[in-house]
Amino acid sequence: MSEEHSEEHKEHEEHREEKKKFSFREFYEKNYKKFLMIPVALLVLAILQIAVQTALTGNFMYRGVSLKGGITISIEKAIDITELNEFLNEEFPRADIMVRALSRGGQQFGVIIEASDVESDELISAVEEKTGKLESGQYNVEVMGSSLGASFFKETIRAVIIAFVFMGIVVFIYFRIPIPSLAVILCAFSDIIVTLAIVNLIGIKVSTAGIAAFLMLIGYSVDTDILLSTRMLKRKEGGLYDAFVGAAKTGLTMNLTTMAAMIVALIFAQSEVLRQIMTILLIGLVVDILNTWLQNAGILRWFLTRKHKHAEG
Repeated sequence: MSEEHSEEHKEHEEHREEKKKFSFREFYEKNYKKFLMIPVALLVLAILQIAVQTALTGNFMYRGVSLKGGITISIEKAIDITELNEFLNEEFPRADIMVRALSRGGQQFGVIIEASDVESDELISAVEEKTGKLESGQYNVEVMGSSLGASFFKETIRAVIIAFVFMGIVVFIYFRIPIPSLAVILCAFSDIIVTLAIVNLIGIKVSTAGIAAFLMLIGYSVDTDILLSTRMLKRKEGGLYDAFVGAAKTGLTMNLTTMAAMIVALIFAQSEVLRQIMTILLIGLVVDILNTWLQNAGILRWFLTRKHKHAEG
């Protein structure tokens, strides 16, 4: 009896050890539908943020001078940007003013002042009051009218919409299956909306360069989604999970290497235009990881599982 009891105890312990052993495959296959809730919740929150901001400010994003109209003053003089920014905002409380440093080789040599709802002469006088007299060749003033800024904004938004529509058409032509095609389009849409909401929360004033970053984000998003969809829809060997893992290894490697390059660019780039592009793309790629490998993968898994069951039935 003791030997039998010992064997039974041993088998029971082995069974408990096997049960304790974590299997990511089993965990994913049991919970992939629950994972869908994460990107869906992010999308809903992002839409709410954009809706609230639009209701409060009349604009769904914070626009820079190039999209809103206003004055840009470049000054070749080392100035404390924090003090100048605080002074100008106190002097013109109703104006929208932002002061940025101009740097070369890590050393500041000047500032850029972007402002709207204020006259250029008044702004220059206020700057001279704070920093001293400016020589004629020491600064440059660029003025963009509000109507021209609004026109640029409409044209750039139209460009994003047209790019998105053509992307959707190409995806439908390539896959010719409604649900996987819609999943790719939904993922790209989610990437743009969630990224825009985060950009709003950070307080980035989007310029024409920022709009270009959103256009680039569409391409990055669709790239990984098509990789995933192609691997899962046209798999020849292995199951859905194997196709998902294979696509994830390639796609995440692409994302992480691109993100690493952007982080390096953010650290060393002196141009504010490049920094805005890299910041928006970096946020977008992080969002894309969630949307591609949780949302799009979950929809594809649900669709293909249902299709397989229907074929067997």
